[in-house]
Amino acid sequence: MDQTPRWYTIHTYAGYENAVERNLKQRIESLGMENKIFEVVVPTEKKIRVKAGKRIVEEEKIYPGYILVRMIVDEDSWFVVRNTPRVTGFVGAGNTPVPMEESEVKTLMKRMDAEAPKHRIDLTKDDPIVIMDGPFKDLEGKVGEIDEERGKVKVMVAMFGRETPVELDFLQIRKL
Repeated sequence: MDQTPRWYTIHTYAGYENAVERNLKQRIESLGMENKIFEVVVPTEKKIRVKAGKRIVEEEKIYPGYILVRMIVDEDSWFVVRNTPRVTGFVGAGNTPVPMEESEVKTLMKRMDAEAPKHRIDLTKDDPIVIMDGPFKDLEGKVGEIDEERGKVKVMVAMFGRETPVELDFLQIRKL
């Protein structure tokens, strides 16, 4: 069997990824599997969320219900991972775990290591909003476009007898 450590995707109960990570790390230590199972990772990235007019940076799971494990798969290591509470199985064909492609792993790790958090806002097109700050303060409008990367939103505001697009920061608006 191949003795090269590879990354595998493990399916867990959604919402229990961190608990599975902790349990699996404890099992690796208590069962002496450090020479077969090397890393356990819950893939997350930083997101900026606007809550009550304030920016909050949160860690958000990239793949809810999944964790990554770098390991050498043999009968013993497979058994340790597979029988960890709240693990439903390996991602793969039948009972055979399929390792992730190196390019997938590199892309995912780069995404996790990104310094700049991504913006996240609970708005959709045509949502009614009120402008909280700036020269258009207290005007109401509706969402036209959302640019999460830049943290901007284009709002359609009734001015001068017609709808006019205004680009604002997420922090400058509040959903009605």
